[in-house]
Amino acid sequence: MKPSDNYLKIVEWSEEDGCYVGTCPGLIYGGVHGDDEAKVYQELCQVVAEAIELYEADKEPLPPTTANKDYSGRFVLRVGKELHREISIKALRAGESLNSYCQKVLKKAVGQR
Repeated sequence: MKPSDNYLKIVEWSEEDGCYVGTCPGLIYGGVHGDDEAKVYQELCQVVAEAIELYEADKEPLPPTTANKDYSGRFVLRVGKELHREISIKALRAGESLNSYCQKVLKKAVGQR
């Protein structure tokens, strides 16, 4: 296994840019782009490998890995008192628990059903 296998690599179409954009969140800022999805992925893999080489050459610790993570399904979200109040009221009006209401809002925000 290569060190680069520990980092999530994402290639997706960007309507805004009119091309495929490849990113590696948590390791590199920015990314690569192009018209061919496979070529963008290949270039992204090369950029990720080079970034890791730079960390190692500078004797800097690598950022936490992002691939193959196991998620618990729980996270703590801190919001201000006013937002907490507003969301709680909306959940009550919808006849839902705060947790269910927030799940619905988050799913909608990321495009899940």
